[in-house]
Amino acid sequence: EMKKLFLFATIISTSIFGLEAQEKTAKIGLGIGDKAPELEFNNPNGESIALSELKGQMVLIDFWASWCGPCRRENPNVVKTYKQFKDEKFENGKGFTVYSVSLDKSKGSWQNAIMQDGLAWPNHVSDLKQWQSEGARIYGV
Repeated sequence: EMKKLFLFATIISTSIFGLEAQEKTAKIGLGIGDKAPELEFNNPNGESIALSELKGQMVLIDFWASWCGPCRRENPNVVKTYKQFKDEKFENGKGFTVYSVSLDKSKGSWQNAIMQDGLAWPNHVSDLKQWQSEGARIYGV
């Protein structure tokens, strides 16, 4: 199970954020060129954030948890990448962001880890179901 978190992130690019014509023909899936499956969960404030709301940006979907040592050790690299590319203009999108899907069970632990690790992007979501997370099921984590 822990090694599945090493598949800690998926970068979604042209298929989900490309031209309208491409989107109409793209199949939903996890393969290169596929449209990313929708995710929609609440942030720590209880507000819903859908992956599709980030359309037009390059998005890193990051599956992690406060209790996952390898994830926490990787967070400084994710923060560095976010800061470096958040305002960049790409061929198929403007800006870079992270859609963080937490596999935590404890809201407090999740919130503390966000603060402790300095995860500055606004898109933090979780259903607080740990390994039974719907997002983890959809993405095969």
